[in-house]
Amino acid sequence: MRRIRKLRLRLVLAGTAGLAVVAFVAATSASPPHSPDLSNVASANPKTVGYAPSSKLSVELAGQVVTQGATPLENPTSLIGFYGYENDVVSAGDPTKPQMVPTTGVNNEAQKTEPDENTYLAFKHALHGADPDYYYGKHFLYQGHEAAASVGGVRQGYITRINLDADAAHRVTLLATHDTNGAAINTIDGSRWDPWARKLIFTTENQNAPTYSATPDYPSTVTDVSGALGRGGYEGVSLDSRGNALILEDIGGANKPGTTARIPNSFLFRYVPDSPGDLGNGKLQVLQVLNNVNHQPITQATQTALNSPDQLAVHVYGSSFEANWVTVHDTGVDGHLPFNANTAAKAHNGTPFKRPENGRFRPGTGFRDLYFDETGDTNATSPENVNAGGWCSVFKLTGTPGASSARLSIFYRCDGTRAGFDNTTFLSHDLVTFVEDAGDTLHGQRNALDSGWVFDVTQDYSDPANQPVRWLAEGRDPSATIDSASGGFGKNDGDNEITGSEVSDGNTSINGLLGAKNPHLFQGDDEGEGNGHSQWRFFYTEQHGDNRTYEVVSAP
Repeated sequence: MRRIRKLRLRLVLAGTAGLAVVAFVAATSASPPHSPDLSNVASANPKTVGYAPSSKLSVELAGQVVTQGATPLENPTSLIGFYGYENDVVSAGDPTKPQMVPTTGVNNEAQKTEPDENTYLAFKHALHGADPDYYYGKHFLYQGHEAAASVGGVRQGYITRINLDADAAHRVTLLATHDTNGAAINTIDGSRWDPWARKLIFTTENQNAPTYSATPDYPSTVTDVSGALGRGGYEGVSLDSRGNALILEDIGGANKPGTTARIPNSFLFRYVPDSPGDLGNGKLQVLQVLNNVNHQPITQATQTALNSPDQLAVHVYGSSFEANWVTVHDTGVDGHLPFNANTAAKAHNGTPFKRPENGRFRPGTGFRDLYFDETGDTNATSPENVNAGGWCSVFKLTGTPGASSARLSIFYRCDGTRAGFDNTTFLSHDLVTFVEDAGDTLHGQRNALDSGWVFDVTQDYSDPANQPVRWLAEGRDPSATIDSASGGFGKNDGDNEITGSEVSDGNTSINGLLGAKNPHLFQGDDEGEGNGHSQWRFFYTEQHGDNRTYEVVSAP
């Protein structure tokens, strides 16, 4: 059994009891020892018709559900009444409740909203909610929702806040449904806190939909900032010490002729504000990688051929490539109208990847080392799986914050057992987790549901003896199992996905940027940002199906 020995935390799993959910134990206040092991979960859960297995975690791990899809919002609307469901199809017994379980043989299931990335924030002072007489506390978890019902041809998305200090009646607050222009909020994927702007950035995985900023208190003011940050298939966002926002894009693109391999079609962007926190004025740049043969840009055109030389080269262990940040839009020159960032990136010879959905700066490196994933083709039949990123990849981008150049190298090339990486977060200075969103097709092909993996960035993964540790073999709740068997009834996804992995102490100051300091999970105290010693906490969401959000906690 492989174990990682550098994780500074103490965790215990509480068995496998309890229907289709993990049985969890409560956290304690005991100080954790400094060098425990994190045990490998031997295998993924199988994808079997009608089977809804419990999740399996490392034997040191525990967690607890902080909310789930059926949790009512404290301030519902007629359409949006619950954390993970909309009321587009209502219960025959109560029109204020969504139809969460379809009638046999009838397509009458409510829209599941799929809360996506989590952003944890701890404030020095308590925030507000819909109840002016209630104390909401200081600790909050924010989500945009990736799916939404269509109302009059407009998809109605929304932003929620889990009030971690609140009781059940005040647990989840609906923060916003419309932006300052009165437009319905679109479906949302990524989120991140900008401490200079004192706002959250929310991204939409849609080239035609806005990128937003949002204030954290209730009610939230949501602003379309895509005149500066652009519109793309945006998902993950990370900020560096200069206030620049690294944005990763997730657009699958077309297949290479006659194959299930996708043409790389998604880019890494960097938004450089005119001054830190200015989300209305600045430059959007795209990463342009140069090949090592003739020092020319690696573009979509040079990667369109099956297993193209440029595409193969960037996936070779030990390789390293010069890269530049190229400006594709400058509000001072090009104005403030929303623009298509994906189109602009192609026009400026940016380098696309197979869906680089998320990335994080390695803590303690001065924001020089960014590790990001490439989700890949999510299909076992892709002829580019082994050597061209089809299974998935993890890259390391090294460069000084704000510099015009950087270097790209491959950190890990996936092998099928590990595939379809999506969200990521650092657990410590050296340990990073990448979690899977392989999709129903690949789940069936490999007879395996998604897993979460921990990598030690000091290891050389070109050596077959070095393999990541599986800390989570995700299960599948009955609702997702029904959806998977029924094609989602034309509106919902199937198997559960791991998303929203977040390790943070919630510090909302500039010093609290993820990557500024080494995480020490479960150490610190319960206070807000003011004392500099806030507790490090770990969250993730079991998206699709019942849409449960968990906190991983320490145990005796």
